[in-house]
Amino acid sequence: MAIVPKHTFTFLNTLKANNNREWFEANKPDFKEVEGQVKKVAEQITTKLNEADSIDKTKLFRIYRDVRFSKDKTPYKTHFAIAFHREKPHLRGGYYLRIRPGESFIAAGFWGPEKDDLFRIRKELEADVEEYRKHTENPEFKAIWGDNKGECVKTAPKGFSKDHANIEWIRYKQHLFTHSFTDNEVLQEGFTDTVNECFQVMRPFFDYMSNILTTDLNGESLI
Repeated sequence: MAIVPKHTFTFLNTLKANNNREWFEANKPDFKEVEGQVKKVAEQITTKLNEADSIDKTKLFRIYRDVRFSKDKTPYKTHFAIAFHREKPHLRGGYYLRIRPGESFIAAGFWGPEKDDLFRIRKELEADVEEYRKHTENPEFKAIWGDNKGECVKTAPKGFSKDHANIEWIRYKQHLFTHSFTDNEVLQEGFTDTVNECFQVMRPFFDYMSNILTTDLNGESLI
């Protein structure tokens, strides 16, 4: 079973204290070893997800930061990040894992929906919010994922009434949920199982949202 070795946190903490090219180049073999272990964890989570889902791409993000437009010019990220992309167009939503000392978490949902998709979601919520609430307020879902962490517009999106009964949900620009892990939890042998189990709890919500995003307001298929 793939595990996150304790040395992953040691390396990231040391990188944080020595975030420069000279140190990184001198310790690149160490980085490659740790990165290889994280890749195995990503592959195992992908395999588990594919038992009940369809992941068409798993992306381990590069350690190098894009500093062109940032005041922080440190060249390296001090975490590992992995995205698990569901097979479009019939499956929507995505999964994410970040491994960082003291700040590890998973996320799932819709981080940056396209303009047309966001409008379609809002029109659905304008018409009926009960099924959305059935999924996101389910006790098992709430226990793991909590509340929607997505950003909202201040009043109402263009074309929607700020006085609408469902405006609380229509205002969302993102539908994003997160779950945090302690360092000890990340290092457990069964961590990939735990991540997969959390992601599976998200599936009914994803099925609901996928149905919305693959049909028009009359329920006719768009694919």
